[in-house]
Amino acid sequence: MTSLQVGLIAAGALLVAGVLVYNWMQERRVRRRIREAFSRDSAAAGPAADSPSSGAVASRIEPSFAQPRPAGPVPENALREASGESEDDGYEPPLEVHARIASEVAAGDAAVPSPLGNRVGGRAAATERAAEPDPDIECIVTLQPTRPVSAGALAAGLHARLGRPLRWFGRRGPDLPWQLLKSDTGGEFSEIAACLLLANRAGSATVPLLESFVRAVGAIASALPAALSAPDIAGEAARAEALDRICADLDVQIGITVLKTDGALIPGTRLRGIAEAAGFRLVEGGRFDWVQEETGAVLWALQNYRPEPFTADTLRATSTPGAVFLLDVPRVSDPVRVCDQMKLAAKRMAQNLDAVLVDDNRRALDDAAFGAIREQVRATAEALREVHIEPGSPRALALFGG
Repeated sequence: MTSLQVGLIAAGALLVAGVLVYNWMQERRVRRRIREAFSRDSAAAGPAADSPSSGAVASRIEPSFAQPRPAGPVPENALREASGESEDDGYEPPLEVHARIASEVAAGDAAVPSPLGNRVGGRAAATERAAEPDPDIECIVTLQPTRPVSAGALAAGLHARLGRPLRWFGRRGPDLPWQLLKSDTGGEFSEIAACLLLANRAGSATVPLLESFVRAVGAIASALPAALSAPDIAGEAARAEALDRICADLDVQIGITVLKTDGALIPGTRLRGIAEAAGFRLVEGGRFDWVQEETGAVLWALQNYRPEPFTADTLRATSTPGAVFLLDVPRVSDPVRVCDQMKLAAKRMAQNLDAVLVDDNRRALDDAAFGAIREQVRATAEALREVHIEPGSPRALALFGG
């Protein structure tokens, strides 16, 4: 063997080793970055095609176990066949979403600084308190009044309507806890924080909206008077778009349809009686909600199989071929347990109505299909926790509301 051959072999070995080391370093970098996803503005390397750039609301593509039912009320998110065979509907399994989000985040640069310097990280996000600013999901502008002020001095801000959830907090000293401010909050505060939600189901906060927010807070600062500290608008808009993309990928709702067969119909009065006996209550949104008594949280909903909403009048006068149980995964604590409970409730209702449980294509749901649904819920809940959104937490309710 010549010295040239030995040199080539050595160079090849070094090259392979270098690639392995590089891949290992990149994997560590991605894992670190995804844990900091909310503090990064990396995804702003160019607006996504489905992200609003001028005030338009982006439509969310949500997972589905089957083709959406054209006439039904359930969004494109109900049921995928247990076999996994379906036409391309834009769904990505949550664990694949992890990898894609990580690759986007890994392309980023420095983190956007938080005006309050108290970022929530890791599992702390699972227990974050509602009554304090959340710099990971809110644009925060702070005010330092020349002398302590009451909540009444902030009346213009407390009643402001910007088309996006807005919260005001005050604290009486630098090391004291924040207090959510309302018109009737007593006492005086030496520091104020105005917090605008960066993203929810209505889309991401745009540059014009963020500019309006900062201007409104600036006007209050001038009137107090107070020193104002505001973040960079472009950076906050970039954070909003990145946050909206992450949430859109993990915005999962699961539907189970209770359906009469052979064209039979369920009288609305009978459906209401059975639903209320099962613990549902009719609400203004045109559906029944099943509310957990201990917490007051809505665990799942029941809506009409037809596009018409449920109301007291329509239930008295009409009939329907079925109803749809709907689980909003990000908005409930312990989604897997709630999914199991909803399945049992759906089975009981189907028995009482002499109906069957089907997917969006009217195919009966068997144990394998229910197993696939449960796995999707579990994977989605885990994916939410990976990006520091504990299902059912105040953070999740804010991001997946609107």
